[in-house]
Amino acid sequence: MNARTCRTFLVSVLLTLLMLAGPAVGQGEEAATSPLAAAITARLAEAGDELQAFYAVRGQRPAWEDSRTVAAFAAALHTLGGDGLTPGDYRPDALVAGYRQAHGEAGGLERQARFDLHASRVLLTALRHLQRGKLDPRDIDPDWEIPIVAPALDLAALSRAVDAQRFEQAFAEVRPAYAPYERLRTGLARYRNIERLGGWPRLPARDRALRPGDLDDDVVMLRERLAVIGELEVMAADTAAFPGAERAAPDPRRYDEGLAAAVRRFQRRHLLEADGIVGARTRAALNVPVDERIDQIRLNLERARWLLHGLPDAFVLVDIAGYQISYFRPDGEIWRSRIVVGRPYRRTPSLRSEITHLTVNPTWTIPPTILREDVLPAIRQDLGYLWRERIQVLSPSGEPLDPWEVDWERPGNIMLRQAAGPQNALGRVAIRFPNDHLVYLHDTPAQGLFAREQRAFSSGCIRVQGVLEFAQLLFDDTDSGRDIEALIDAGQTRNVPLAEPVPLILHYWTVHANEDGELAFRPDIYQRDEALLQALDRPLVL
Repeated sequence: MNARTCRTFLVSVLLTLLMLAGPAVGQGEEAATSPLAAAITARLAEAGDELQAFYAVRGQRPAWEDSRTVAAFAAALHTLGGDGLTPGDYRPDALVAGYRQAHGEAGGLERQARFDLHASRVLLTALRHLQRGKLDPRDIDPDWEIPIVAPALDLAALSRAVDAQRFEQAFAEVRPAYAPYERLRTGLARYRNIERLGGWPRLPARDRALRPGDLDDDVVMLRERLAVIGELEVMAADTAAFPGAERAAPDPRRYDEGLAAAVRRFQRRHLLEADGIVGARTRAALNVPVDERIDQIRLNLERARWLLHGLPDAFVLVDIAGYQISYFRPDGEIWRSRIVVGRPYRRTPSLRSEITHLTVNPTWTIPPTILREDVLPAIRQDLGYLWRERIQVLSPSGEPLDPWEVDWERPGNIMLRQAAGPQNALGRVAIRFPNDHLVYLHDTPAQGLFAREQRAFSSGCIRVQGVLEFAQLLFDDTDSGRDIEALIDAGQTRNVPLAEPVPLILHYWTVHANEDGELAFRPDIYQRDEALLQALDRPLVL
């Protein structure tokens, strides 16, 4: 029995049980057998499963006979803009007009029944969008592999909310119940207020960067720009906390240290080199219009609705665009570190899986794409590359081959495997989880890359700074009773299972809401935002 057949069967059982039980408790025989209820029942066969189930829990009673209920629902729909959705998609004003037409002199039972079912369909659609997103992520990203695990709607509670006209409460109960979502909503409201107040000034193009110590008219505009989003106020508060801090008003044209500190803070939040110099990249980030930042927040609220449901107490979250890994431990602590992710042409995928085991002192079998595009050209230039990188040439069955006997222009079906050791591309440990993309978390000898602010340098796998500490935490928290350093010192290549798998999510966010409520905007390294925004703004057909 497939999922749709199973749902249809369950709805049929529910309908049968409710009809056997008679009208809804407390509503009375007259309400359940009213002419309008009968007209609605006659049309339910053409409705979807969820709509049938909604009316089943109501004993087929109409939901929208009272004009005040329709008006309250329309008012609540207008609030969905606070979640980055478009209230006009749900046509709240048309609902009010439709009620008047259906219940006016030109109306009638059939028209009223059609309106009642339509308004309920709009309600269920809005709730689904608010709970799990307006869009199906698989329509935006063909490689999407993260299941949306939002719970089923509580239709009995929803029915009571309709009768009591508590629509905003119903919306609140289906929103993702996680702090990052609420922080994004708060940030959206803040940036929309900035837009209402006129936005922020645009810094003019210039050949020379603005540097601390400069005296320039553009500094005045830079000061105004940072003041709009509160960067200067934060730095002023930090400065005032120190005894003897300078209290004199600065020359607005002087690029002083307080302004430089605010610029560095802005740069850190936008993953730019925090040097306090306003060059081309920093100026470009400062000049992004406020309406574009609002759209960026909106589309990341949609991503949050896809993901922020049913999260376990302990899990690992890889923030691809933010170059950060977070391990939410069972004891409530959070371990965070920097990561290196895939280049734009070798993207790290979004997926959901479980960490099942670690490989200590791993060898590295070079994947076909890297073999074809990176390694073979290097070998053709210099066969000594194999010895320097400690790479062994193997047949498909794993037998060693003589590199001198391989036609490197047409090598055929061979494998290249790098020996374990400190210079192995995977470093000293790889953290494994089942997936179809052959990606994993791992150590790296190229530790210098972690010092960069933007770190899309890998071939799809995720390099983790401090991976040995992370591996030991995984052992400790799953009662695996292992010591990662001792396993590495033993020198053997081996797979070590975790006593319990640890859930893992790889996801792509271009806005991050910090614990203090501030928003950090990230470059869209994989160019995914535009397609998502276009789909999100596409008018809804109800």
